[in-house]
Amino acid sequence: MSIENTKVGAEKRAVTEKRTNGGEIGWEGQTLQRMLAETERLTEETGYYRGLEDLELKEGERFEYERLYSRLRGALVSARETALHVSASPIVREIGELCFQIYTPEGDSIAVSTGIIVHVHTGSLAIKWMIDQDYEHDRGIEPGDVFCNNDNDLGNVHTTDVHTIVPIFHDGELVAWADGVTHEADIGGASQGHTSIVHTSRFEDGIYATCEKIGEDDELYQDWKVRGERATRTPMYWDLDEKCRLAGCHMIREAVHEIIEDVGAETFKQFTREAVEEGRRTMESRVQERLFPGTYRSTSFAALPLEEEGWKPEQQQDTMHHLPVEMEIREDGTMSLDMEGTSSQGDHSFNAAEGSMTGGLWVSLTQCLLHDGKVNDGSHYALDTHFPEGSLTNPDDPQLSFHAPWGTIMPAFQAVWENVSQGFFARGFREEVVTGYSETSDSVQGGGTLLESMAQMIPDEVGDYFPVSPFDLSCQGLGASAVRDGLDYGYAMWNPESDMGDIEEWELVQWGTQYLSRQIKTDSAGHGKYRGGSGWEGVMTVMGTDECTLYKAAQPDVTFSKAGMSGGYPGSTKYAVRAHDTDLAERAREGDPYPVGDTPPGTFEEHIDGDVTRTHRGNYFPKEYDNHDVMHFQMGGGPGWGDPLERPLPKVVKDVEAEVYSPDTVESVYGVVGAFDEKHRAFDLDEAATETAREAIRERRREESETFEAFYERERDRMADGDVAEVVAEMYRDAFDMSEAFETEFHDFWDLDRSGF
Repeated sequence: MSIENTKVGAEKRAVTEKRTNGGEIGWEGQTLQRMLAETERLTEETGYYRGLEDLELKEGERFEYERLYSRLRGALVSARETALHVSASPIVREIGELCFQIYTPEGDSIAVSTGIIVHVHTGSLAIKWMIDQDYEHDRGIEPGDVFCNNDNDLGNVHTTDVHTIVPIFHDGELVAWADGVTHEADIGGASQGHTSIVHTSRFEDGIYATCEKIGEDDELYQDWKVRGERATRTPMYWDLDEKCRLAGCHMIREAVHEIIEDVGAETFKQFTREAVEEGRRTMESRVQERLFPGTYRSTSFAALPLEEEGWKPEQQQDTMHHLPVEMEIREDGTMSLDMEGTSSQGDHSFNAAEGSMTGGLWVSLTQCLLHDGKVNDGSHYALDTHFPEGSLTNPDDPQLSFHAPWGTIMPAFQAVWENVSQGFFARGFREEVVTGYSETSDSVQGGGTLLESMAQMIPDEVGDYFPVSPFDLSCQGLGASAVRDGLDYGYAMWNPESDMGDIEEWELVQWGTQYLSRQIKTDSAGHGKYRGGSGWEGVMTVMGTDECTLYKAAQPDVTFSKAGMSGGYPGSTKYAVRAHDTDLAERAREGDPYPVGDTPPGTFEEHIDGDVTRTHRGNYFPKEYDNHDVMHFQMGGGPGWGDPLERPLPKVVKDVEAEVYSPDTVESVYGVVGAFDEKHRAFDLDEAATETAREAIRERRREESETFEAFYERERDRMADGDVAEVVAEMYRDAFDMSEAFETEFHDFWDLDRSGF
């Protein structure tokens, strides 16, 4: 069927007729730029989205209003659940790393599907950028057009998240935008993998679609399809992910047409604007109800030890990133988030654009504050943000790499979650407290090619190249609350629907690597009255490859990003172990033990002979792996809450028997003593020895404790004498260069001369 005889063809004719008569594609013949400017003006002047003080449809036709929202969100969820089966990538199909949104003509989110809800606001930024750049006239916005964006600087989280954006028309008017986003297995960058820590510039990141028109008349341009086919290592996954996104957007478009045919265009328009305003009011009401007014401050730190690993001179340094967060909770329900004093942007892949940071903000707030409300851009209008220009959280150089901004987002939002949790606790919502989470950046990544004999066993369209991008990293430890333990190996900050997937699904894609094990990582959970959730560890080997390159990223690395709360400990840091030129094949033939973990640390080497490399650093850049080489990796645990000595003894006993903690650890941290029968996983508690051990810990605390005044003077003298690790001193000097206000506050607090530290 030709385009002229389709719904899209009819809409194109309606747009042409409107323009012939002097009208534009916006509502009431306006341009999109005028609509956007009017929305911003009315919202700023009145404090209500587009000045909607009265929600006439919501208050007058409540059933119809809620039915419209349910239909619209149902269409988004249906599109997601249907479209993911078009994809071949298990990142999308198995884990569900995709999401669909619908936006107003001006680019404000109305509703979002389930999935990677970090993208509530990212598509909004891209649409508004296109409007600001006058795509309406210069590039053209027509029925059946298809746009694509993965440029973080314009509206995205990281380069591997690719958006497909489709305009939705009715009678010649643009009534909405549909947006679908998937996480790609490969983006064609300088190194294999989906989230590279190797890159230093945009020119290494791979494909960039900067709000690019990639198709029209519901068809993708041939040159765009050829570009994807030739510019990525996994063209089949790229192609099917793109079809997945486009199919979902078209399903949403049809659902909108059906809704408009049912209720009329004016009712639909009124609903979309009222839904955004309701989202704003919901945010404010939740803040008023659940958070105690005040100013909350916290700081996270992120280590980047690349002196030994960096490939380029500008990379070869060990640095620490300073990520301070100040949040003001106001009585009227509005909030502000200020990151003044953040470290500067740099020659690495951890730069996070402002859109990336707002994405992290929404994925956080939708879990802790807005989980029972309508999630859309209304909450954006109830919150002021300040991400300093030129900093890690708002770079002003688009030529930097933005491939792994999660290395900044995740530690930064540890501080946000602590601030919000302090607000919950102060208001009395102890069950809402979350001490933090393990950061999920320690994924196994890379790729390779198969031996010819192996390649003949797989489908021709896959080819002999295989990516290594398992997304079982989406299950790590969640921090404790103020009333219960954290969730074991079952949480990801960026996707509350976290799922590690089946091993077989990952092995079907990464043909040349095989899992040897996945198991709980003992002693990874942060200690406390309520402990954090445990992490896990795995072991992988290389088999049947002609060549293979693997690398590892880890947060937190040589230091933790954030401690626990109210006396709780942080989760464990990460490290790296790998073995080359091994005797694994011989062990397999003889039925001898091989490594299935590294618990306690050091046991990995007991079951493998070869060239074993162990470092306290969790990160290492791509290394060549030969057949039967072995790689160990681990996922982290969440931080704890409260004094470990207050943890009930039955819970500690259960922790040992469930392999959460080792007997030595519970004795040294919790003061719990007993005999452990490893064969039967039974821990026989010695209550008398436990009481003695706990009292000894309390006595040591009394002896070693000091007043705040003494602590302050000691730390001040250290700084005045320059008795500070150079990497820490450089972190603060960089923050001072970024912010005079932070420099003044720091030196005033510590009563230091600015000419010194």
